[in-house]
Amino acid sequence: MNILIADDESVIREGVRRTIKKACPDYHIYLAASTEEAVKMMSEQPIDIVLTDILMPGMNGLEFMRISKRKYPHVRWVVISAHSEFSYAQEAVRLGARDYLLKPLGKNKVIELIHMLKEEIDQETEHSKDSKLLKTSLKYLREAVFQRLASGLDIGNIDIKPFVQDYPEFYLVMIQMEPEDKSIHLDHFIVENVLGELIDTYGKGFVVSYDRKSLLGLVKLDKGYPIMVLQEKLKEHLRHYMKVPFQIVNSGLIHDFASVPKVVTQMRHASAAQDYEYFKGTAETPIEVALQYIKTHYNEDLSLEKVASVVFLNPVYFSQLFKAKMGQGYKEYVTSLRLEQARQLLLNPKLRLAEIADRIGYQDVRHFTQVFRKKFMLTPTEYRLQQNVIVISD
Repeated sequence: MNILIADDESVIREGVRRTIKKACPDYHIYLAASTEEAVKMMSEQPIDIVLTDILMPGMNGLEFMRISKRKYPHVRWVVISAHSEFSYAQEAVRLGARDYLLKPLGKNKVIELIHMLKEEIDQETEHSKDSKLLKTSLKYLREAVFQRLASGLDIGNIDIKPFVQDYPEFYLVMIQMEPEDKSIHLDHFIVENVLGELIDTYGKGFVVSYDRKSLLGLVKLDKGYPIMVLQEKLKEHLRHYMKVPFQIVNSGLIHDFASVPKVVTQMRHASAAQDYEYFKGTAETPIEVALQYIKTHYNEDLSLEKVASVVFLNPVYFSQLFKAKMGQGYKEYVTSLRLEQARQLLLNPKLRLAEIADRIGYQDVRHFTQVFRKKFMLTPTEYRLQQNVIVISD
């Protein structure tokens, strides 16, 4: 049994790994700190179960699961998250997740779930497994032959007549990426799965890897669907997911398979005259969103529970995550922010202490004074004297 745990927090990854390994020492456990690592791991190992966090670098866990299911239909998915919102759980189940676990995770629940999934996998008949393996092997063989054909390489004695008969007319769609001296494994995976899903939606066909920076889709559209509909949808999705610039070129309708190598060469030349599209998503983490909210609303009620709800995290986990990211507790951070603002306001001789306390979120002047003295070892009034601020009374 091969299990992949994808979570950007090492504490969670290692904790879940230890829990499963202790109960199931024979299982192989693989770890990934990002979707980039998870995609690479799934391409190298026959993974049976994936436990993925929702919030991870590169792509959130629900999106990762959605675009992976086409390539890995046999994998059992479990979402582990701090999001207690019903909409997230509902979406996870809709995408086929076997369960939705809230952080912090209960050890017994994890083990119980792994045992249940193992039973499901064992109940699959050998015939079913062999059928899936044969279908996958034929798919890869077909795509490998087409990849060689598109590159102008010899395909030997392989008979492609049945293949040609299935596609009397078709379009080619090429996506080229512009890597920034880093791995584009995740982006390659995104293009393959998003384009493949759209091809299944609008007709039939498949996607092959042309080279490290390019993928090529062959698509036979159902009647009524113009190629530009598929292309615009593809652009929309890729602009959301991709982290590197990309281009999309389509061939126009093709009737002759023998012309594919020439058409592909023309498409590559045509791409040189096109501008690249860019990623339009957001990389903000829940803590970054929370910090922006705190700085904007520091004079309001800023209970831990309220701010946790703003970023859709349960309060216990939000508190742990905040301290891990910021190096101090939530309450300590808010207090420091308010008191730093108070020091600036105390330099204004026209403001009374009651006004300053109210502006930074304290209703009681006495409480404000106590908190200020604990932090700076002097009262607000003493601080004003130290700064030579003479209060102007009305």
